[in-house]
Amino acid sequence: MLELNAVDSGYGETQVLHGMTVTAQAGRVLAILGRNGAGKSTTLKTVMGLLPAKAGQITFEGRAIGSGRPYDIARMGLGYVPETRDIFRSLTVRENLELAAKRFPAPPGGWTMARVLELFPRLGERMANGGMQLSGGEQQMLAIARALLMNPRLLILDEPTEGLAPIIVKLIHDRLMDLKRTGLSMILVEQNFGFATSLADDVVIVSKGQVVWTGTPDEIRADAEAQHRWLGV
Repeated sequence: MLELNAVDSGYGETQVLHGMTVTAQAGRVLAILGRNGAGKSTTLKTVMGLLPAKAGQITFEGRAIGSGRPYDIARMGLGYVPETRDIFRSLTVRENLELAAKRFPAPPGGWTMARVLELFPRLGERMANGGMQLSGGEQQMLAIARALLMNPRLLILDEPTEGLAPIIVKLIHDRLMDLKRTGLSMILVEQNFGFATSLADDVVIVSKGQVVWTGTPDEIRADAEAQHRWLGV
């Protein structure tokens, strides 16, 4: 579905990805794990066109996207939930959601305002509140809901549990599991090892901008040496 083949990328003259090669398959959840600074978020930003791919190729459903603008890539069917959430803090919850809903009309059976509020009822209670008035967990719910209203075929999430209380982490986990059951393809970058491996179908570990381990959640849970070497678990 999404393929990165020998991709180089980084920030200015600082190269972070060195021949990154990753494949995310349709209908599955891919977890990208690694220590801080390994290149996980850089990989996602490069996929979304927020950073340029200086070498290699990125394709989505067979179409090259490596030189696309973020807006065009989103239009192709990739929904992105950044680590910083990036909701519009000066707008209400309703306005944040309407911005996505109006620009990405739902296909039959797709994600609508009513459907995302069913997934995250708390947002329905906060529709008139501004983004700056939301808790961290509510902001994450809003960021995910907004991405879903783009009706993506691939949902990409960067550190969705960062800074959240355990009860909210469980809620986000349960909602992502609900999305997985619908068959939605996802890529998940996450420091919480248990959270990531419980959701994933496939796992890759990244170090110094390269993939150093691939396998299944069961395999990485059973590989104590790889956990210690690459993740510090």
